[in-house]
Amino acid sequence: MPAFDLPLAELERYRPDPQEPADFDEFWHDTLKEAAQPEVLVSAHPVRTGLRLTETWDVTFRGFAGDPVRAWFSRPAGVRDPLPAVVEYAGYGRGRGLPHERLTWVNAGYAHLLMDNRGQGDQYGSGGATPDPHATAPGGPGPAVRGLLSPHDHHYRRLITDAVRAVTAVRALPGVDAARIAAVGNSQGGGLALAVAGLVPDLAALLATAPFLCGIRRALDLTDAGPYGEIAAYLAVHRGAERAAYDTLSYLEGIAFARRAHAPAHFGVGLRDTVCPPSGAYGAANRYAELSGAAPRKEIHAYPFNGHEGGDAVHVRRQLDWLCDVLDFSPRPV
Repeated sequence: MPAFDLPLAELERYRPDPQEPADFDEFWHDTLKEAAQPEVLVSAHPVRTGLRLTETWDVTFRGFAGDPVRAWFSRPAGVRDPLPAVVEYAGYGRGRGLPHERLTWVNAGYAHLLMDNRGQGDQYGSGGATPDPHATAPGGPGPAVRGLLSPHDHHYRRLITDAVRAVTAVRALPGVDAARIAAVGNSQGGGLALAVAGLVPDLAALLATAPFLCGIRRALDLTDAGPYGEIAAYLAVHRGAERAAYDTLSYLEGIAFARRAHAPAHFGVGLRDTVCPPSGAYGAANRYAELSGAAPRKEIHAYPFNGHEGGDAVHVRRQLDWLCDVLDFSPRPV
């Protein structure tokens, strides 16, 4: 697929007009207030993984509406000092999978919490373990269109709330440096991490690659690839529902979350990405922290000949170096 979005020089200057409702802050304040629980952790049980250099726990925490949300929590084996933690969010249609599948961050010396995606896990990977008991509102089968006609009913209201609660949960786990928490994700996971950066003012770092839900209206005009294509397919059948759908999606807009963020941020994007068009990531990066009063360190890496995979392992190497520097973290050998 050739480059199809704006040229790089224009992307670097791209600052789209905010498309957010007047009550955006009130909506999310009220949503998170409703989800607040005195005790976020439900359980944390050690699990046998066959890995000698990693210790892992099967964690359950309270997310949206107090619903139980599953996660894997891992630490380097034998390390007892409090560690900075990476909270990672999985991509669209994935669940948390198996605990040995994602070892990059724990091998780099961090505590690592991988959140399950409620009501997902059946499209890729090795499955999930968190149902979504509220998924009954009108909309299509995919997460992007569940509850599409009301922001209060949409799947991502619940999933973003879970993502915020995951930060609270990791801070309640033993051996975590609560002041050094990073939110990390690719695609849907990048969109969730970006939302967390906008909703958790004391987050220490954000790493978002090819973030979903950024520049939503423009993405719907540019691509029919899923998950945006699922929204277009729904609206092709439900003619006249566009206004309600656009209103709902405005409460989920990643650029709106980006404007409210405080933490240092690291972005990655493939300029041939037809799944999450690059103008969304650039719009979020270029308007990042403009409402928070912060002036955090920020950088974005573009991969001109790559699509949704972006910089892949090359970009992960950059993420590892950047996060060590931002968190002032030099892991000791085990």
